[in-house]
Amino acid sequence: MHAPALRLFAISDLHLSLGVDKPMDIFGPQWVGHADRMRQAWDAMVGPDDWVLFGGDTSWGLNLAEAQPDLDWLGARPGQKVLIKGNHCTWWQSRKKVEAAIDPSVHLLQNNAVELANGTVVVGSRLWDPPDVPWAQQEAAKVFPRELERLKLSIADGKKLGGCVAGGKRTIALVHYPPRFADGRETAAVELLKDAGVRLCVYGHLHGKDHKFGFQGEADGIRYYLASVDAIDFRPIELPVD
Repeated sequence: MHAPALRLFAISDLHLSLGVDKPMDIFGPQWVGHADRMRQAWDAMVGPDDWVLFGGDTSWGLNLAEAQPDLDWLGARPGQKVLIKGNHCTWWQSRKKVEAAIDPSVHLLQNNAVELANGTVVVGSRLWDPPDVPWAQQEAAKVFPRELERLKLSIADGKKLGGCVAGGKRTIALVHYPPRFADGRETAAVELLKDAGVRLCVYGHLHGKDHKFGFQGEADGIRYYLASVDAIDFRPIELPVD
């Protein structure tokens, strides 16, 4: 018998608070009981050999101890997971400490690339709002260039795995902030993704009324998916594998 083909899913911005008192239902009734709803949907959809791209903002915990119950929740879900930082991941200070705290099924994406079981190479970084957009905060001028450098490091590692080059392995990107906006505005990250041969990009960060600002669909050969949980009915979305 042949092993079942790998399936690929995406989800982002769970904003779990199992270790702290910060319920998400203050942001609307759609968030009531969202942890249980996500667990039920995830466990029903995702198999042990599937992979899930997870776009950050896992936990409201301010430190690793506060975030531990949420990381345990993530580790208990079926499948292999690729995890990046979000802008609220203050608990992610040391990669070594985070790796010691997470289940082996969770693979961190930070200045590196991750190869899936079918050979697909995943690159990415948290990114940030670029400093030239009207809503950018003061720190954007410092943080955004730093995140671009992290993306370059990830792409360089992807090349070592056989991706990010013409004719190489399929390469997809996992980021937290949107690299492209619905009005056609692009950040500097897009050129890096195009040069790396990325064909699919998953992002999160946007919630509620801000969903409309993120670009979804295909542009310049890259298909973009918004995976914030309140944009996808609190259940993982399946991505094309080929």
